[in-house]
Amino acid sequence: MTIAPDSARQGASHRYQAMRDFVQSADDTLPGKFEITKEGIVHDMMSPVGPHELTTVHLRRRLEKVMPEEIVAHTGEPDVEDKAEGLLRRPDVMVITMEDMDVPDSFDPRSLIAAVEVVSRSNPDNDWVTKMRDYPLMGIPVYAVFDPRTGTGAILTDIHPTPDGPRYATRKDFVYGEDVTIGDWTISTENLPRYRSKDDEPDRSAT
Repeated sequence: MTIAPDSARQGASHRYQAMRDFVQSADDTLPGKFEITKEGIVHDMMSPVGPHELTTVHLRRRLEKVMPEEIVAHTGEPDVEDKAEGLLRRPDVMVITMEDMDVPDSFDPRSLIAAVEVVSRSNPDNDWVTKMRDYPLMGIPVYAVFDPRTGTGAILTDIHPTPDGPRYATRKDFVYGEDVTIGDWTISTENLPRYRSKDDEPDRSAT
């Protein structure tokens, strides 16, 4: 095991804090969602309405119908932050107890029961690649991915050590229409919205 010298750790900490300060200021002035990963700042330009947001609403409502009152499917702020790892994420849906939400700043990722992401049309690798790596590193026990591009998704669980760091050992793929289990709760994926192909989108050039 290689231990970074103090100067390297301090340099990484200063770099992370500089990115953290930028994200905090940009959140109030620029559209989209800003996150910090090992590669740097990720800017996801999400549409304010449409299949992405509708999927988030459907999933939140379906989860809260089957979960006990003290557990919520939370959307929006605050972020989930692991300062030691230099990671700042904002899942589309965070399954968390109300008690663990009572914190002054960002959520502790290890307090989440599950993180749910709806794949962005503009940056799908953020959900399918980097978050699949970052979430087990942050200690989030369950990661559920819903992809409106393809009508498919996956539930990832069972964090285990690997030579490249903690990774999910179990992956259960699904197609829209099947029931899926996130943590202890099973919900339907019937009638979740899909992204339109560009050929199906209306031509607004004449309007």
